[in-house]
Amino acid sequence: MSFLYASALLFALGVYGVLTRRTAILVFLSIELMLNAANLSLVGFARAYGLEGQVAALMVIAIAAAEVAVGLGLIVAIFRHRESTAVDDLSELRG
Repeated sequence: MSFLYASALLFALGVYGVLTRRTAILVFLSIELMLNAANLSLVGFARAYGLEGQVAALMVIAIAAAEVAVGLGLIVAIFRHRESTAVDDLSELRG
């Protein structure tokens, strides 16, 4: 069950990063850390109990890759337009 402790630690670090970081790139890195913590727990449970967690982990990895591609595209577009990736400055884009 040590994989649960490692997964919880990674997830907590990701949550801390999302709540404290000011740039959009570091927030995305923290979200990826949380997704990897979920993958670790899925694969750990699959190994411990003989489930098919690897398939779910591969799906999460594929979704995370698509999320990063779209997210980084948005960050680059915002940076070209606003010259900043600070999350506090992006609240003005609401409408």
